[in-house]
Amino acid sequence: MSAERNKQTVHHNFEQLAQGNGEPLVSSLGDDVQWTIIGTTVLSKTFKGKPAVLDFLGKFREALVDGHIHIHVDNLLADGDFVVAQGHGHAMTKRGVPYNNTYCWVYRFEQGQIKAITEYLDTELVTQAFG
Repeated sequence: MSAERNKQTVHHNFEQLAQGNGEPLVSSLGDDVQWTIIGTTVLSKTFKGKPAVLDFLGKFREALVDGHIHIHVDNLLADGDFVVAQGHGHAMTKRGVPYNNTYCWVYRFEQGQIKAITEYLDTELVTQAFG
């Protein structure tokens, strides 16, 4: 797949997530995807395989008032098999703590599927919001 096609996939995924539809993201994840959240927070680790990623995302959604983060993508850059998305989002945890974070996701594609995501974010805010 081309860099532009990969970029379109990421853009479409975010558009659909904003409408509460996670299916395009789920469909674009490779079975052996690895999603790494940087840092040393309670959420920081590498989730290996689609089932582990989906399990994490489900539990994360359960911790939020309306089940998802409202994300605005500020920039999308693509080169070869990589797409970088920069954005910010807002949500409220069920504990009543605002979760308004800034993100940078680095996606690696292989044959049209997302094989790896590395997520950079404000780790101190993760600790404040989720313990």
